[in-house]
Amino acid sequence: MPSGASLPPLAVRMRPRSLEEVRGQSDVLRPGSPLRRLIEGSGGSAGALSAIIWGPPGTGKTTLAHLVANAADRRFVELSAVTAGVKDVRAVMEQALRERDMFDRQTVLFLDEIHRFTKAQQDALLPGVENRQVILVAATTENPSFSVIAPLLSRSMLVTLGPLTDEEVADVLDSALVDERGLAGEYTLADDARDHLVRIAGGDARRSLTSLEAAAGVAQDGVAPGSVVEGPVEITLAHTEQAVAHAAVRYDRTGDQHYDVASALIKSMRGSDVDAALHYLARMLEAGEDPRFIARRIVISASEDVGMGDPTALQTAVAAMHAVAQIGMPEARIILAQAVVHNALAPKSNAAYTGINEAIADVRAGKGGLVPPHLRGSGYAGASRLGHGDGYVYAHDEADGVARQAYLPDDLQGRTDYYRPTDRGFEARLQQRWTWLKERIRGS
Repeated sequence: MPSGASLPPLAVRMRPRSLEEVRGQSDVLRPGSPLRRLIEGSGGSAGALSAIIWGPPGTGKTTLAHLVANAADRRFVELSAVTAGVKDVRAVMEQALRERDMFDRQTVLFLDEIHRFTKAQQDALLPGVENRQVILVAATTENPSFSVIAPLLSRSMLVTLGPLTDEEVADVLDSALVDERGLAGEYTLADDARDHLVRIAGGDARRSLTSLEAAAGVAQDGVAPGSVVEGPVEITLAHTEQAVAHAAVRYDRTGDQHYDVASALIKSMRGSDVDAALHYLARMLEAGEDPRFIARRIVISASEDVGMGDPTALQTAVAAMHAVAQIGMPEARIILAQAVVHNALAPKSNAAYTGINEAIADVRAGKGGLVPPHLRGSGYAGASRLGHGDGYVYAHDEADGVARQAYLPDDLQGRTDYYRPTDRGFEARLQQRWTWLKERIRGS
């Protein structure tokens, strides 16, 4: 095995060489699935399809591309959208055409970070993909619906990968400890150290292996020079903490602590205690919780607990959710903190939340008859004969932009009061307006 600077990273050495070594993604790799057929080089009248693989880092996008290339002795070419241009793409297409015509050999083009390609650069891929000069395997961490042009999407199958489970990440670590390509049995990993590495990996196999390699280096440095070590060197929790600079927070991302701390964050924001909310946010982040999960909870809280007390809280939360997805950690902590502070300090109202719940309860109870005739659609042939739209008052024709007429079904008229605004924050103004509107619309 190479040593020193020539030794490839552990994550590279442990890259799966076959489908049997792949951890996770059982759904997209099930027998008979398009991706599995592509990897296995299955024959038949159905030819090989290009694939766009979408998923978070460390979930196997590059690995699957290599497995596609290894099938049926295909030629493998790898480009990065960060550095490659249209000229590089065309050169690959030309060489692929020669390989196909002269040697009947398919070329797999692996294009990493395709979302960084401009529309013109993606257009350059179309002829080769459409004529199957190349089998394109493109990887992206961003939603292809927004980052890949429609013609390319329609010529490829979309494969969505998910983060590895904690059990799968632990399996990756255990394999690396004993595999000859990895640490070859020279180290053991303490249980609490394994739990810590799994926790901070966040479903990213590459990150878990990088952290394990760093922890092994710390453990090795702790061996006194010239001393004789019998058996493998143990990697302890202290070694992992020193290697990755993360304290082992008491937090189980799949157990009670996960739900307890997440619940405490929400309830602290609801209770307007900014310090407590920031504390629980910090605990989640330091434990390796997915920042996108935290952002989604903040968005829900902004609508459920703040609501129309401060409508801008939802804007802040949604902006934070999108920003976190683009930026990632560690900077995402700043964005999440801003959204948490906004939610915690905002005037609170759950009036919209309780209103929709009560409306849904009525619908499920069978309440709510036919739509009043004057509100029914009248833009199709025959609607006028049925009386649809007759008597409808166009609100904009009224002096104050509000028309007195029935909007609710007959059985709910005068019996509903779903939205009850509070007198807190911005909603205090809405309370006055809704009182006036009800009088104007319903005469009550």
